[in-house]
This record gives sequence, C-alpha cells and structure tokens, in this order.
Amino acid sequence: MSFQLRREEVLDGAQLSAMLEESPARAAQAILLAAGQGIVEAQALLGQILLDGRGIAQDQPLALRWFAIAAGQGHLMARNMLGRCHEHGWGCAVDAAVAAQHYRMAADAGLDWAMYNLANLLATGRGVAVDHAQALALYQRAAEAGHAKSMNLLGRYLEEGLACQADPAAAHDWYRRSAEGGDFRGQFSHAAILAEAGRLDDALQWLEKALVIGNVKFLQVSSESLLTSAHPQMRAMGEAYRQRLAVLAGGAPALHQA
Repeated sequence: MSFQLRREEVLDGAQLSAMLEESPARAAQAILLAAGQGIVEAQALLGQILLDGRGIAQDQPLALRWFAIAAGQGHLMARNMLGRCHEHGWGCAVDAAVAAQHYRMAADAGLDWAMYNLANLLATGRGVAVDHAQALALYQRAAEAGHAKSMNLLGRYLEEGLACQADPAAAHDWYRRSAEGGDFRGQFSHAAILAEAGRLDDALQWLEKALVIGNVKFLQVSSESLLTSAHPQMRAMGEAYRQRLAVLAGGAPALHQA
C-alpha cells in the first residue's frame, strides 16, 4: 500500500522538523511529495536531506539540482546552499568564484548566512580578491541581524584593528553576544577574554558549552591552545577537548552546515 500524507501535513514545517528527528524516512516521503507539488520550502529541504543522506539515500548532484530549482523560485537559503555546494565540491566541481556569485545574490537580498559565507571568501581571497573592508562590512551587517558566527568574526576584526580602528571593548562585547547566541567559536573567544581578566570560573563554563557543540576542526585547534595554558584548569579542559575530538573523529560525520 502506498504511503499517503495530507497536504496540510506536508505544509507544516514544525511537523516536518519533528518528523526528521523521530522518523527521517517518513519525513523524507513528505518532503518528496511537497517538493513534487512545487512547494519551494520543501524543494530546498529536499536538497538538504539529499545532501546529508538523512531519511533518503545521499545524492549530492541531485541535491544540487533541487537547490537550483528552489533558488530559481527565490528561496534565499537554497541560493546560499548552491554557493556551499560550489565552494566545497558537493555534487559539482569546486569553484569558489561561482560560490561567491551565489552568496552575493543571497547576501544582497538580505540573507545573513550568505553575508557570512561571502565575507569568509573575501577575507581569505578564495574565488574573489581579498577585501577585508568589504568582509568587515558583511560581518557587521550579519552580526547586527543576529548572526552569531558573524558576531565572533566582527569581534576579531575589531580586536585586531583589521580594516578598522581597533576597539577592544566593542570586540569583547561582540564575543559575549556571539557566545550567548550559541556560536562555539564565540564562546571560546569570550572565554579567552574572561580568563585574561581573571574570571577563570566563568571562562571554564563557556569552554564547557563550546566543548559540547564544537566541531572536529574547532576542537583540534582549541585543544592545542588550551593545553599550553599556564592555568591547570585550562589544561585540564584542553585534555577534555582532546578526548571529545577523539570521539567525534571516530564517529559519524556531522550534517552539512548552512
């Protein structure tokens, strides 16, 4: 017997999110149905689950096609994900210049994630010429829109005085806001400032939060930094980071991030 869903169930985004947690395969069928009916949000979501292999066989080229379909209907996150695919070679050849074009389209339309991703390319000169002033402006726009990862990088620019007047107080405030917004790198940056100020207990609490949600690359770099600290508690935290890194490195890969 074929699987059937009511149209109103297909259109319920919160329900689909819950279904992805509880029954990925059932959610995938609902998303397929909605995408086939031309519902742009489902088309973008179908691209994501195909990219991640969540509830459906992983198929990166097909994910790219669905992102393109949704982007063609004006879906900004799908446009951003087209950029991600071209930046990382998911379903296509790596082409940072094409990635930058997609990011710029979504950023110009106001998507904070696209501002962040385009700023990263501008800051590193991938696919575009290095332009720290433009990267800073994009990080600031995204940060002011509430994007936690951009808050941390805006803080870094302000702390180092890169393409701007150095402003340590403002930098520290953005680190704090990034940490409170849930970015693990922002939590680490905020913890570093707290430790320098002698607020070691507060710093350790933020490092604990970053430990739980940080990815492999972050844990690798951060553990090396913590293990060289003059504080025994910080070195102990570095060892905890290293242990967590070993667990994640041997586990299943994380879902693709926007």
